[in-house]
Amino acid sequence: MARITQPTEVTGKRLDAPPRTDNGAPRVATDEDSELLVRAQQGEMAAFEQLVERHQQRVFAMTSRMLRSDDDAAEVVQEAFLAAYRHLPEFRGESAFGSWVYRIASNYALMRLRHRKVTALVEEPEGAPNFNERGSLIDDVADWSRDAEEQTLDAELRKAIDDASSKLPEEYRQVFLLRDVEGLSYEEIAVATGDSVPAIKSRLHRARLSLRAAIDRFYGDRAS
Repeated sequence: MARITQPTEVTGKRLDAPPRTDNGAPRVATDEDSELLVRAQQGEMAAFEQLVERHQQRVFAMTSRMLRSDDDAAEVVQEAFLAAYRHLPEFRGESAFGSWVYRIASNYALMRLRHRKVTALVEEPEGAPNFNERGSLIDDVADWSRDAEEQTLDAELRKAIDDASSKLPEEYRQVFLLRDVEGLSYEEIAVATGDSVPAIKSRLHRARLSLRAAIDRFYGDRAS
């Protein structure tokens, strides 16, 4: 399979924004996609390459907004379409091919964003202590017992939220991560998932209610 490239490498020019449906998601010819998908699942590589050409620019635009990096977005697009190709036999067409690829790409982008955050925390240098002219430490002495207690509470709360989010249905968890963790707009999430903005808002509301209940249980358990 040919290397999946950035939009400018495919056409030689930047494309205009694709036409959109009323819900903000890209408008694609799903009937033609379905025909190409059947041929691709039968082993016709040219058909899959046509699917890539039809969708890679929209997927690239979405991942570029998420990652704020064209280079990282191009790598995620490559990974997403390779994953789609490997899992073609398992795809049953219950959603549009484009929506399926958008979900794969958004998950890869989320993993990359989480990796960035972990790397940044590990590499962040600690502030150096300050000394006066006689060499005495002038930093205030921290209340380590209080800090330790607060850090433990924060860690336990984060774990409770992580546990609760991991138990959410996948479509709720994805919307929660894209909106509340990564800060994407409803319209950008619509592009990533292929779903309508009202559907996304409904799922996010349910996800937030579930997580709020988990937080209430956490503080309730500590108070008892």
